[in-house]
Amino acid sequence: MFTVAEKNRLKVSKRTDAKKKSQLGQYLTPATTASFMAGLFPESSGECRLLDAGAGIGSLSSAFLERCSKGNMNFQSIRLKAYEIDDVIHEELQNSLSQYNALPHFSYEIIGNDFIEAAVNAIQFREYDFTHAIVNPPYKKIGSYSRERLLLRDVDIETVNLYSAFVALAIALAAPGGQIVAIIPRSFCNGPYYRPFRDFLLDYAAIRHIHLFDSRSQAFRDDAVLQENIIIRLERDGRVGPVTVSTSTDDTFNDLATTEYPFESILWPDDRERFIHVPTSRENDSTKFSPAISCQLSDLGIQVSTGPVVDFRLKEHLRAMPEADTVPLLYPGHFSGIKSRWPIAGMKKPNAIVRNPDTEKWLYQNAFYCVVRRFSSKEEKRRIVASVVEPDAFGDAAMLGFENHLNLFHENKKGLPEALARGLAVYLNTSAVDEHFRSFNGHTQVNATDLRQIRYPSRDALIALGKWVMQQEHCHAEIAEP
Repeated sequence: MFTVAEKNRLKVSKRTDAKKKSQLGQYLTPATTASFMAGLFPESSGECRLLDAGAGIGSLSSAFLERCSKGNMNFQSIRLKAYEIDDVIHEELQNSLSQYNALPHFSYEIIGNDFIEAAVNAIQFREYDFTHAIVNPPYKKIGSYSRERLLLRDVDIETVNLYSAFVALAIALAAPGGQIVAIIPRSFCNGPYYRPFRDFLLDYAAIRHIHLFDSRSQAFRDDAVLQENIIIRLERDGRVGPVTVSTSTDDTFNDLATTEYPFESILWPDDRERFIHVPTSRENDSTKFSPAISCQLSDLGIQVSTGPVVDFRLKEHLRAMPEADTVPLLYPGHFSGIKSRWPIAGMKKPNAIVRNPDTEKWLYQNAFYCVVRRFSSKEEKRRIVASVVEPDAFGDAAMLGFENHLNLFHENKKGLPEALARGLAVYLNTSAVDEHFRSFNGHTQVNATDLRQIRYPSRDALIALGKWVMQQEHCHAEIAEP
């Protein structure tokens, strides 16, 4: 019977254009993923009150009901509320759910109303008691003053995306001990924008299971979604305890690997930002560095900032190539490996910015810096790509401009000692740092906040590393001379 939902999914996915999918944030769950999600619920009995918010064509509910029909969960009754705002697919949803009418004491209701509004009303009138929720929420940003955002604030939920709103509401609607399984982007695990959502989740639920896909293109490959997704199981009002972390390359789950971690490996006790880490192996757990790597940036006397030059706001001051009244303007494209190359003739981006009273406050003195690109490409080998800004590369330029797609390590808006800049870049480019970063960052963006979250060796150790690198380069240069 579960194949009915999968046939409906493929049919609806093919006939729905990409623009509508994007407008609704609607990406339907493949059967294998839905079955895996349903299998994460612990065995239960008694009365089941099931929520499927953003039900689509019923893939998730069908997977849950399929498990019930096979006797893996022996409920005395099952009452399902399936919310789906897109009435065009209600027929397929009805078709999927009706296959399970033979289940004892099973009833379902398809609700076409806006889930956020309905959930907020239910919370305000204390009409919530779901024992189970299985959710593939829509993925779409919501503005600060949008209708959805204002509704959510009425129930003390503050978040920036529909997916996190749906999960927060599912938690709020659950009875004590209620189980929530959701497939969502991993972006909520870190960064300042999702901090209120992380607070809500961690304050009202316990994390029981996290599943990570190694390939970021496989969870919704039929819809060409290049978002790194996780599957998470939460327990409303649950006591904090060990967390099961599983991984698989893709949604076939053929190479499923599972490990249990103490909660302190998922949420570090001293982390004020409450980043959620997803370690993937006990043997190579780079979330636990040695005591020699325990410094914060503030301990090193270093700051990291986003490049201040937002090019479209300073368009009139930009120049394709350097001129008499300009200084170098650096983009990610000016960096290859650990070194920089400037200017680049024929580059689509400008190479220079006019230095005048309107731009002066955005400029840095020409000196040594370590820079990290804010965005890596979709399937790049490493997320963190660090380079060194070498002042000699820019001739007699007194100042430099750093474009907004770069993160810049500096000392009070001044340069770093050369050895420190080089040591910092080498350290950030290590596979250990990259794996550690991936444990809490699930997207291609590297923000200054994320770089502050990383632990570093001491300033002296970084300088020693930089001096060693400089010595190696000097030796290679001598060998290369005829």
